[in-house]
Amino acid sequence: MDSHCVPRTATSYESVDEAGDAPCPDNVHPFLLAQQPESTVTDSQQPATRVSNSFAFTVDAPLNDAAPLFGPEGERVWAGDDWNPQFIFPVPAQDVEGAVFTVRHGEHTAVWINTLFDLKAGRMQYVYVLADLLVTTIDVRLHAIDAGHTNVDVTYARTALRPEANGHVVALGKHDREQAKVWEGAIHSYLQRQPGLR
Repeated sequence: MDSHCVPRTATSYESVDEAGDAPCPDNVHPFLLAQQPESTVTDSQQPATRVSNSFAFTVDAPLNDAAPLFGPEGERVWAGDDWNPQFIFPVPAQDVEGAVFTVRHGEHTAVWINTLFDLKAGRMQYVYVLADLLVTTIDVRLHAIDAGHTNVDVTYARTALRPEANGHVVALGKHDREQAKVWEGAIHSYLQRQPGLR
């Protein structure tokens, strides 16, 4: 698979490189804190890799305005042209718990499921699968700091589906840790164009 950036979601873009190199440009989604590698065992007793990365940042908007930005449709306004989810359910597209959609990841298509979507509570969770490659869970938690600012905590957990995919998972974990400022900057730029949301 050629090196490419793939949208995370809800929250992100991510990069996969067949050689396992850490990839992708600056216009990708974010991730900060330390990577925490873990090991799992497949049926064949060969080790597969799992990594978990978290990051946090502040959105200069109240919770009620910030939360919708973390749905697959809501993310379109700030994530760029490469974030283009294709909804299977519901149709027309709507950011709701239980939504199912696909996203192109280079030569592959990932199936995404919105497993939790509660705007009032500021809670979202997504699971996506790249067949025979990896599974990613994305957990988003928003907390009001004050009337005009919201804290956002995001955790990405990635698990290789086969040992040959371990390099992809490790590369994505490294990439995740470098993207927090990029994601924060993209949302900030969007909000600057929306005076009513600042």
